[in-house]
Amino acid sequence: MGTHNQEAPVKVVLCWHMHQPSYLDPCSGEYRLPWTYLHATKDYVDMAAHLEAIPAARAVVNFSPTLIEQIADYAEQVAGHLRDGRPIHDPLLRALADPTLPEDACDRERLVHWCLRANEAHLIERWTAFATLAELGRWVKKHPGSGLDISDRFLADLVTWYHLAWLGESVRRSDARVKRLMEKARGFTVHDRRELLVVIGELLKGVIPRYRALAEAGQVELSVTPYAHPILPLLQDLTSVTEAWPDAPLPTASRYPGGAERARWHIQRGLTVFEEAFGFRPAGCWPAEGSVSDATLAELEAAGFAWAASGGSVLDNSLTEAGMKVDPDPEWHRAYTVGEGSMRCFFRDDGLSDLIGFEYADWHGDDAVANLVGHLETIVSHCADRGQAIIPIILDGENAWEHYPANGWYFLSALYRRLADHPELELTTFAEAAELPARHLPRVVAGSWVWGTFSTWIGEREKNRGWELLVEAKQAFDGAVDGLDPAARERAEVQLAICESSDWFWWFGDYNPSGIVSEFDHLYRLQLIALYERLGLDPPEHLSHAFAHGGGAQARGGAMQPGRSQ
Repeated sequence: MGTHNQEAPVKVVLCWHMHQPSYLDPCSGEYRLPWTYLHATKDYVDMAAHLEAIPAARAVVNFSPTLIEQIADYAEQVAGHLRDGRPIHDPLLRALADPTLPEDACDRERLVHWCLRANEAHLIERWTAFATLAELGRWVKKHPGSGLDISDRFLADLVTWYHLAWLGESVRRSDARVKRLMEKARGFTVHDRRELLVVIGELLKGVIPRYRALAEAGQVELSVTPYAHPILPLLQDLTSVTEAWPDAPLPTASRYPGGAERARWHIQRGLTVFEEAFGFRPAGCWPAEGSVSDATLAELEAAGFAWAASGGSVLDNSLTEAGMKVDPDPEWHRAYTVGEGSMRCFFRDDGLSDLIGFEYADWHGDDAVANLVGHLETIVSHCADRGQAIIPIILDGENAWEHYPANGWYFLSALYRRLADHPELELTTFAEAAELPARHLPRVVAGSWVWGTFSTWIGEREKNRGWELLVEAKQAFDGAVDGLDPAARERAEVQLAICESSDWFWWFGDYNPSGIVSEFDHLYRLQLIALYERLGLDPPEHLSHAFAHGGGAQARGGAMQPGRSQ
């Protein structure tokens, strides 16, 4: 263990995971949901701005490759539209961009509904003009087909305000064009909407370069997730769910055919997309949802990763199985190696991460930061060896902030300042922490950061049905892919990867909101249908019918989960 060092500051990693699944309808070429560009103009730009403003702050930012590709596509679409009038393939963004608004009454009502999909307290009620428009919009939503004349002026003001609300706080504070539009408040012209589109285009184009510059300056470590955000352990072995959940109900299929090969494909494709965007190969990987197993860690190490990370409950399960669990365990906040591997593994402090994700939004920013720092100081006081300790705080980098005042501006600014200046805490990266001495685990109990299990993605009736449809499609793929020419094979492999995304299974289940479940059920079936078509096959009839319906009311709309059961 070496000499204990009780003078060194304890290392803290803030790791923000940026991810959106592919919302592109492969049949129509239209984006079905706008969350990629909306989070880009609000959250991805703000998260970069906080770090740019405080050079002493450091963080890890993880990008999913499907997000990288979609940001680039949106940036090119907006640039093409502004340059030579090319169409924008997102109905919501197109409504802002086009000189004329939709003519069809149903399309106009649909646009009104969309412009209400935002946090009421922080993205709507914050501005009187937007709140007034939204009140009328809610009446329209409650009385569909009422014959009320939805005027062009109302629609223009509503769609403009929606996009203004979905801008980052850093943009509102610094961009004179945005300030002018917000001060104008109503009566937005075609010129105003075009000016806002120019701002959006600049923000989209700047996302990747800004993070690349932060990485080149050594302030941020950029890491990656395998290509389409699949749950790798389940691809490799569906029955791995039973390691942490022995009685898990399983799909009728006992295995995902060719899953080990597909896991390697996602890893390599993810590395390729990342390297093309950022110009270097990442040192680390946040596997989708922190999902790990012995087989997954072996594949990640074989791919050359120096580190991977998962959830604290996975560590708890693994320590308990190995008979290493001590409560409280002063060795808990450590780097680990697993089995015969030398790759460093880090495990999320679920309590601290969940405080940011679910509790602090309702606190005053300074009070929340003081509380978090107090928890960190308590951990420091219990460290057996400060020089070997590492506290990983890992969470979604986008969905929490709309629940905070000012998009989390006050909390995040204060957090970075306090941690950058704290004498007993040192903000660092996982790549640097990978140099620390590691504690050894004989193996990991397969699981994810959500409760240490895979129950969010398998083991419930609708989730299992989703897997059965995917297995059926993979069998069709295996039977047809060798007959395709290289270009067609490439298109089919990418489409299969989109179908293998974890996001579909996240939303299936009766505990999620029915409206969102319906959207993801529909888009998942479209993705599977497109796969059959790319293979030159007729899709099965049952893909024409919904199988997931939801009906619950999860906190944060179901987009976020706590790491531990409450």
